[in-house]
Amino acid sequence: MHGHVVAKRVYFLIFGSLLALTGLTTSMAYVDLGEWNTIVALIIACCKATLVVLFFMHLRWSTRLMRVVLLSALLWLAILISLTTTDFFSRDWTPIPESWDSSELLLPGLTAMTSAASGSAVRGARGIRAQSL
Repeated sequence: MHGHVVAKRVYFLIFGSLLALTGLTTSMAYVDLGEWNTIVALIIACCKATLVVLFFMHLRWSTRLMRVVLLSALLWLAILISLTTTDFFSRDWTPIPESWDSSELLLPGLTAMTSAASGSAVRGARGIRAQSL
């Protein structure tokens, strides 16, 4: 079995780059970019993952077959993420209720009362209905 020998200098440069990118990730967490915070963090994480895969896992010096395997895995990941996001955006999501009182199930024939009285009225109606069965 043969292997590619990499100079220690390359490993130390990659390690320093990973530390710098980790510091950048930490510093960007304190900067308010709005919706872009997650995107910037993911871009930095992809850069770090690329360095690890190319140099520490020796993909840079691997055969074409290994590159095809990695690219097919990334393609499969992209397919799964796209199917998941398609499912997520196609659902009819219910809105989040404003309070606990608005999420209570009112029985037919009951009217909405004040928030303090409606809870006891609904619980009382449930008790009466359960006793009558």
